[in-house]
Amino acid sequence: MVPLPVPGRNKKMLTAPGETVRRARKQRREMSLPEIILWRVLRQRPGGLKFRKQHPAGFYVLDFFCAEVKLAIEIDGEVHARGDQPAFDQRRDAQLALYGIATLRIPASDALRNLDAVVIHIIEAVRARLPLHHLPEEANGPPPPAGEELKGRPCP
Repeated sequence: MVPLPVPGRNKKMLTAPGETVRRARKQRREMSLPEIILWRVLRQRPGGLKFRKQHPAGFYVLDFFCAEVKLAIEIDGEVHARGDQPAFDQRRDAQLALYGIATLRIPASDALRNLDAVVIHIIEAVRARLPLHHLPEEANGPPPPAGEELKGRPCP
């Protein structure tokens, strides 16, 4: 039996077995319409953020992934509300959380109906996980260290 990682201590990214990598490659070629539409926007790096599509993580394939903040974005169709799928999704999210990966679930219908709002929601979720020193100044981050407020400007 393989021991589970200790939450908060395992900073290592999940590695994926070969079968998961092959499944991820196949899923990249067979994305659903909501995933294709969202990927067209995410691949342009909105807000300066980089995303991966159909990213293998352990035994799972994440629809989209922002590695900088360890955020998985899952586009959930109707099937995710049926049968034992909600329980499976909950276990999956909990397993990913052990590795510090948070999951943002977005209904597929939202991606089709209001793509702009979905993208804004994703960017806000990513920025909420960014360390303060990665936030732009206008986001009320910490003030610059003493003497650095003049960097790049000529001395008076």
